Amino acid sequence: MFSIVVAGVVALLSNVVGGADMFSGTWKLNATKSKYSPGPAPVSGTTILSSVDGGLKFVVDGVTAAAKRTHSEYTFEFDGNDYPQKPMLDGMPDPDGADMISARRVDDYTYETTASLKGNVLAVTKVVVSRDGKTRTNTVTGKNAQGQTVRNTVVYEKQ
Repeated sequence: MFSIVVAGVVALLSNVVGGADMFSGTWKLNATKSKYSPGPAPVSGTTILSSVDGGLKFVVDGVTAAAKRTHSEYTFEFDGNDYPQKPMLDGMPDPDGADMISARRVDDYTYETTASLKGNVLAVTKVVVSRDGKTRTNTVTGKNAQGQTVRNTVVYEKQ
């Protein structure tokens, strides 16, 4: 029994001190606090992040301003290598969605991703989780598949 308690305390401390996984959990889009350029903003969005060895696994669901359902699942490691994405739009492959993503971890609260489509970089996203772990802000810069400049600040709240 004592070893179980000690193991539990060690696991808890490892999530609080250094190496904390502030990214994992269920995150809901706060469209009111977010800014999209070009717009329009999506109606809703939920991201479930899970820690995996050296990276993160994503399950992302949402609804666009045009009432289309979005879904994507992908996993990456924080090693700068490209990992595949297969974004869906109303149950079909999204031809304008990024097909690859790479990531690097900056610190316990920050990482950056680079999304590309057919070998061309679309956007770089800086992801920062607040020190209290309640808010995640994605700052997206780059171009969309139509070549328009993208400057989005997307705010999520942990559920």
